[in-house]
Amino acid sequence: MVAKSYEKAGVNLEAGYEVVRRIKAHVATTSRPGYMGNIGSFGGMFDLSSLSYKEPVLVSSTDGVGTKLKIAFALDKHDTVGIDVVAMCVNDVVAQGAEPLFFLDYVAMGHNIPAKTEMIVAGVAEGCRQAGCALVGGETAEMPGMYGNDEYDLAGFTVGVVEKSRLINGSTVKVGDVVVGIASTGVHSNGFSLVRKIVLDGDHFYSERVPELGGRRLGDVLLTPTRIYVKQLLDVFAHCDVHGVANITGGGFDENMPRVLSEDQGLEIKEGTWEIPAIFDVLQDWGNIPHREMFNIFNMGVGMMIVLDPSEAQTAIDILASYGDKASVIGRVTNVPGINII
Repeated sequence: MVAKSYEKAGVNLEAGYEVVRRIKAHVATTSRPGYMGNIGSFGGMFDLSSLSYKEPVLVSSTDGVGTKLKIAFALDKHDTVGIDVVAMCVNDVVAQGAEPLFFLDYVAMGHNIPAKTEMIVAGVAEGCRQAGCALVGGETAEMPGMYGNDEYDLAGFTVGVVEKSRLINGSTVKVGDVVVGIASTGVHSNGFSLVRKIVLDGDHFYSERVPELGGRRLGDVLLTPTRIYVKQLLDVFAHCDVHGVANITGGGFDENMPRVLSEDQGLEIKEGTWEIPAIFDVLQDWGNIPHREMFNIFNMGVGMMIVLDPSEAQTAIDILASYGDKASVIGRVTNVPGINII
């Protein structure tokens, strides 16, 4: 039976049912131990007893994609932002040493177009596969009047688990430890309010082909999905004694790196020990942003950093390389508080 009155108010229940039918195949591809395959139920379930943890600590995170979505709207490209929303959550969880177990997404839109919604959720499923976590549920909300017909918001939530004795919280970081920086894929999903202002104020367009970016469209470069670091970091944790991990998100180096330090510790970071992607040079130039300030806003090519003893740095770098990640020693822990970029 079609709910005609609700449809007149702008909500198409039949489109919602079609979305559920479309996404079930994508969801099934995220199955993992503990996954109970209950899409369509009132709540997502996960069987923690199927795992062999002795003193399990659950670690959770929730986040969204933010105004990066505005670029997806402008280019009508919706197949990558789902990866971003997973990355924003699971990268926080793994920074505590935890293995992400399951994920839930929330998509709110002005008008439900099933094919577009399927693209978004397919991206979420891809992100979950990359992270090794199960997509156990979510919500698709059609909200006419709240969002424009071509607009939506996207958020997610994840839960991970770690043995209590293996929790990474920065408490073992010591002066003399080194910082290994792991390359980002670009801007990731933070700083886009400034990015959009730079593009608008400079009369640029997301469809513009930029020579400094190899002739690629600006929007395609900006929509490059956030790198998911879960599987490679779990491998590093299994082989190295990692003292601290920082996910370089909003606030760049200055906000995120100190989270793994005590009050009497600081970091000396040596610029030039890693590659800064060209997109940051373009943004700095177009926006006339002081170079040091860029590190207080963006990841500047370092998506994740780990802190460990110098004797273990090369082992970690080699493991990361086996997953296709560029990594290098970019600095060290000092007894001078603050982030000093040389």
